[in-house]
Amino acid sequence: MAAALELYDERGFEQTTVADIAERAGVTERTFFRHFGDKREVLFDRDGGLQTAFVEALAAAPADADAWTALAPALDAGCDFLADRRDHARRRQRVIDATPGLQERELLKLAALTAALTAGLRGRGLSELAAGVAAEAVVGAFRVAFTRWIDPAEDRDLRTVGRAALAELRAVVS
Repeated sequence: MAAALELYDERGFEQTTVADIAERAGVTERTFFRHFGDKREVLFDRDGGLQTAFVEALAAAPADADAWTALAPALDAGCDFLADRRDHARRRQRVIDATPGLQERELLKLAALTAALTAGLRGRGLSELAAGVAAEAVVGAFRVAFTRWIDPAEDRDLRTVGRAALAELRAVVS
């Protein structure tokens, strides 16, 4: 992953091949493909874990908790999942922001996260509409917090920024 990010920074995503990544990492292309389906997956490999963190925390919330109370620890879990990877996240986002196809992939991953949270909220008894709105809102708060967190001027940890975004969202909808 580190070799790929270095090359994407140096050459750009489109100009970097799997052969380039494998050579920089000191592995064969075959070894690369044992770990990643393609060169895009280097950037999106941990996203399944992010979704799992959100969904498991939502599922672990008390059964009688309202949506806000259940979603706050889910947001925390998502933030905690990325907490020790700020430099990686900054570099990764620069590559994504510079490549329209990767922006699309990022949006698809966020849509999958939203769908998973919607399903989790439906399982807690919320209507389809309420579950969808709540899931979209918390994923939106997460995206805003993430964008703020990777800004070099931001020194707070992601959980703190995430909680601030959630608090702002609650204030706006109250």
